[in-house]
Amino acid sequence: MLVLAGILPDFRLQSADGDSTTRIAVTAASGAGAFGVLSALVWPALVRALLLVPAFVLGLLVFFLNGSLLLVALSLIPDGRGQVEPETAVVVAAVMSAASSATSTALAVRDDGAYRRRLARLAYRRHRRGGLPGAPPWRGRPAAGRAHPGAPDTAPGTVFLQLDGVGHDLLRAALRERPATRGRARPRPPLMETLAAWEGTTHTLTRWRTDWSSQTGASQLGILHGSNEDVPAFRWYEKDTGELMISNRPTSAAELQRRAAARAGHPGLLAEDGASRGNLFTGGADQLALVLSVAGRRGRHNRSRAGYFAYFSDPANATRTAGSFVAEVCREIGQSTRAKLRRERPRVRRGGLYPFIRAFATVVERDVVVAAVIGDMLAGRGAVYADLVAYDEVAHHSGPYSRDTHQVLRRLDRSITLIAKAARHAPRDYRFVLLSDHGQTPGETFAAQYGLTLEDLVRAGCGLPVPRRAGRTRSGAEARAAARVALHRPEETHEREQAPAGAPPADPDATATAPGPRPPTPDPAPPAAEPVATLPATDPAEPPATTAPAESQRRRGRSGPLVLGSGNLGLISFPDVPHRLTREEIDRRHPALLHALAEHPGIGFLLVRSARHGPVVLGAHGSEHHLATGHVVGASPLAPFGPGAAEAVLRTDGFPHVADIMVNSAYDPRTGEVHAFEDQIGSHGGLGGDQSHAFLLWPSELSPPTADGTELVGAERVHQVLRRWLAEAERSASEHRSADLLPAAERLAKPVDESPITPRVTGAFSTTEPVAQDKSR
Repeated sequence: MLVLAGILPDFRLQSADGDSTTRIAVTAASGAGAFGVLSALVWPALVRALLLVPAFVLGLLVFFLNGSLLLVALSLIPDGRGQVEPETAVVVAAVMSAASSATSTALAVRDDGAYRRRLARLAYRRHRRGGLPGAPPWRGRPAAGRAHPGAPDTAPGTVFLQLDGVGHDLLRAALRERPATRGRARPRPPLMETLAAWEGTTHTLTRWRTDWSSQTGASQLGILHGSNEDVPAFRWYEKDTGELMISNRPTSAAELQRRAAARAGHPGLLAEDGASRGNLFTGGADQLALVLSVAGRRGRHNRSRAGYFAYFSDPANATRTAGSFVAEVCREIGQSTRAKLRRERPRVRRGGLYPFIRAFATVVERDVVVAAVIGDMLAGRGAVYADLVAYDEVAHHSGPYSRDTHQVLRRLDRSITLIAKAARHAPRDYRFVLLSDHGQTPGETFAAQYGLTLEDLVRAGCGLPVPRRAGRTRSGAEARAAARVALHRPEETHEREQAPAGAPPADPDATATAPGPRPPTPDPAPPAAEPVATLPATDPAEPPATTAPAESQRRRGRSGPLVLGSGNLGLISFPDVPHRLTREEIDRRHPALLHALAEHPGIGFLLVRSARHGPVVLGAHGSEHHLATGHVVGASPLAPFGPGAAEAVLRTDGFPHVADIMVNSAYDPRTGEVHAFEDQIGSHGGLGGDQSHAFLLWPSELSPPTADGTELVGAERVHQVLRRWLAEAERSASEHRSADLLPAAERLAKPVDESPITPRVTGAFSTTEPVAQDKSR
């Protein structure tokens, strides 16, 4: 404060006649003390009162609220010695908070004792207020920052950390030493040093294969609730209701969760003393923060935004996160500019709101979720499942293996380190299970590679006019929906108004063209209104799950196809037909459509249902794979996609709401690339490459995921494994409790620990701890 008073002309700490150095120092100390007291007393109440304010706005209000508190603090100094202009007060308060935050953070990082004592005090205050129902009893406050070992009769808790979008092979590479750079003799350390130290020592890395719909909505629903039946893609059209279901839309997520719980017959993985943090679904947990499926609720204990208060009630946290948010926005702008100047390919546009969406995912959501997980452990909850979405969001736009994602992986590793250190102060032992819901596969977008969108290709196959310029499908991931919830934005329909079927496009230059490659347009513009709707798979402005009757009726009455995209998986539906069209019916309505799609070089295969052969996979050059009988005509279109592809496609064919035509983009095993039907150069959602190979990093003390060592396939089987591990933890605690019930004579026969015991008083609690003998005496 003294330094700022000397620098800023509108800020002074002395009377108009001047004061001695001692008096100025006393005035500065008084002002700083008053500011600190007001921040400690007033800030939590302000944050609670402003909980309804959007998270982004709250982050900006941090500076103005701190400035207001400084004005009040200076007004309390007698004789008017502390004076500052309002705009200067904002700057002074921000610098003081940042300096305090930086100092405390440096101490916490560099001094393990200070760090442990801070966490112990937090746990002590939480349990002093009464703790949580069903939590293990608090065994006293640790002395000298030491953490208590978990009681043997208390089941160890389990923390499930989902690294969204991190594939198995990518993680394995991140755990290995990197080649030395020029001028360095030694190899560089792994990107994720903490996980590298765990793997092969305390933990085992296992690969698991996703379902055909390799995206968070399907995978996390199966993992948390035990069933992802009838989730054919990230978004799909349901003919019986006329609704568009979109996995990252709150109302759709709530409906999917309800259906999954009904099919599975239980509320979810986290129903017993669990917490869900940053997920699409609750998993049956009572403790929720940033959970999309409950974002629309307004109760005190089940609102998705309630997790913000626990974090932003600390002004140092708020200031640090706001500063990191701004830094991340600048980092994204710099990285995207560098990619553009270097003319890197593949590349997608990263302007508009994307820098802020990325900063929300990599800073705000990460900080809030990590703080919530630490709070859950210090409260002694039995099971915690948290989703860290930072990598997935950045990889969509920068590429799965880019230098941008390397920075994100390093920061995720630091977050895991922070959580692991906090577990030492929890009232029970904790096991850490890390997993992912899918991977990501790189590749140029379909539109950039071939100069037309999937919508254009479908229109041409149906004999409808095709715009001259390819439309751009905006993209995003789970972070977009979470940011929309944080901004209190309502769910909105993003479907364009439909023209009558077959009406010509508004562009007078648009003509019907045969499907095939066209020169890509450098700056495509959206096409005019037309009878085919292409809805971006992860756009923040999502249509409501329960659509208005007029809107549903309009979709049912449209004779043109509805084209949806989910990574490199496309869905084509004909809303005017109430049932799923067969292959024979499609050929009668649009004789050229299936041939145009199957023969296009960017299409890997199609799934249709034949009235004669049942589910049939179609490929180029007339190839077919009859899934019901296994009969193959020519070479199987599924061969490039590896083992298990036929089983995954056959399972999806049995879903009630599968599309009339399911389209999977081509996959090149030599380059490992696919072509997404939306604006992503790192994609997932279908088959092909790393997107289908997720990972489990599990404690080696647990039973193996599969007894016979076979591959773990499907999110529903992962759910069964996680439930088994939770049961094993409870079983081990029960065995310890049974051992305590041995007959008295048998217990007396056991050797007794005769180490000296010395009572040690810490604060308001008296605990008894063994004191090690000093053998140096």
